[in-house]
Amino acid sequence: MCLGKGLTGGYLPVAATLTTLPIFEAFCGEIAEGKTFYHGHTYTGNALGCAAGAASMDLIFRSGLLDTLAGKADLIRSHLAELADHPHVADIRQCGMMVGIELAADRKARRGFDPVMRVGAAVCREARRRGIITRPLGDVVVLMPAPAMDIETLGRLCDGVIETIQEHFAPRPV
Repeated sequence: MCLGKGLTGGYLPVAATLTTLPIFEAFCGEIAEGKTFYHGHTYTGNALGCAAGAASMDLIFRSGLLDTLAGKADLIRSHLAELADHPHVADIRQCGMMVGIELAADRKARRGFDPVMRVGAAVCREARRRGIITRPLGDVVVLMPAPAMDIETLGRLCDGVIETIQEHFAPRPV
């Protein structure tokens, strides 16, 4: 498995290749056998990146961060439940602290907006005025809060996204 990005907590680029012991051993042997585990990434073995990764892992385990994630995911779920019946929210998908809020022209028919309208991008731009940075994947508003985010900030994030979506779709005076 090749992985990267989050290994340093997002501070420096680092990549790694993981394998099971039997697969690794299949590449081991004498030089004459021509067995070599050829692998590598641009950011493999960067000393500063590896130090940042080790410090991030240490912080995760020392702080008890992993023990707080389920409660934070529950908080997100309970806050965003307010959008469950919104006429322009077709679905709220969540895996841990990652959330996708699917916007639709008609929730019940699950009919999307015309892609030219770029509704997801518009909602994300409006959220920025509240100091919230989200990203759209089409008309899905993606939330990926930092796992270390405190409960108060996480609540403000969810409330701000709810307010943004409600305001975006509010009837406009003629």
